[in-house]
Amino acid sequence: MTSCLVTLFQQYPFVTVTGPRQSGKTTLCRAAFPDLEYANLEAPDQRDFAESDPRGFLAQLGEGAVIDEIQHVPELLSYLQVLADEKGRNSLFVLTGSEQFRLSDAIGQSLAGRTALLCLLPFSLAERQRTGASNAVDEILYSGFYPRIHDQELDPRQALGDYLETYVERDVRRLGAIRNFSNFRRFTRLCAGRVGQLVNLSSLGADAGVSHTTAREWLTVLETSYIIFQLQPFHTNLRKRLVKSPKLYFYDVGLASYLIGIEHAAQIATHPLRGALFENAVVAEALKHRFNRGQPSNLSFFRDARGLECDLLYETGRGIGAIEIKAGSTIASNYFHSLNRVGELIPEVSAKAVLYGDTARQSRSDGEVVPLGDLRGVLD
Repeated sequence: MTSCLVTLFQQYPFVTVTGPRQSGKTTLCRAAFPDLEYANLEAPDQRDFAESDPRGFLAQLGEGAVIDEIQHVPELLSYLQVLADEKGRNSLFVLTGSEQFRLSDAIGQSLAGRTALLCLLPFSLAERQRTGASNAVDEILYSGFYPRIHDQELDPRQALGDYLETYVERDVRRLGAIRNFSNFRRFTRLCAGRVGQLVNLSSLGADAGVSHTTAREWLTVLETSYIIFQLQPFHTNLRKRLVKSPKLYFYDVGLASYLIGIEHAAQIATHPLRGALFENAVVAEALKHRFNRGQPSNLSFFRDARGLECDLLYETGRGIGAIEIKAGSTIASNYFHSLNRVGELIPEVSAKAVLYGDTARQSRSDGEVVPLGDLRGVLD
């Protein structure tokens, strides 16, 4: 993403980098712009300065700076707007933030048209591999992709537990939307147990002991904190009735594994949710592939009322690609059956692949058989 960030900074007064806590936003921005001043609004003194004297705060940063966690002082964005209009040039400030909706609203009001937007998720598979982490599927599903775990060789279970306590719950409390944290924790674990499933707010709420409305609000909180995302169903003008509910995924599969009680990688091999976790890892990797290039999501899934399903659809300049996701290490010929049926219903489907949990790649008459490590090549 570094080259994309540098290019956009030359084209806009501001670039705003959002994403989960600990996804590497600060490291990315400071490495891309080592000569820019730096201010972190997590620090109480910096935050107080920005709140009490925004003009003075910006003046002491000079002609350009990286400002971390801008959502703590959203009123600063109005002063940045004025500054951009006064300067009349690009390459002023790089902003980062970790609260999705709150930051989006503030930027939409103050910096619309003046800032490029990027989203940095935890490591991609290739970035994770460069740290020397194991490529074994079960190790990937267990430890996930947060940079700190792999850069510092931390115990994933300890690190992810600390992450939830230190960052996520603190951010959630700051949002002020949760009154019963015990129920909210249960709700978060229930979401982890439903990765890859259609979102059913009534079921989630009932199992968590809260109303349908509260379940919807809490799901929004988890999205705001970059814990979960929802994959939207494919929209078409076909007369067939398609499902309208999105599917639920975690931005980091390791966090989902932690929340469902996985204590070591060997436990995943026989876990009933192994397939769902693998699917989560694949969909999140496809999303990173887009975001790391500065592109919005072009992903969806297909399911009709009779249960015909394709796990992942992606748009290309050549049409639509369709991917069936299987966690196993062997391929059955009927794995292409659903892909072929979906291809008949959606004429734009121009490429079909089965992505599976082994390392060999095969070219078959119905489509490609691809390991997780080759996903990027399929999406290009």
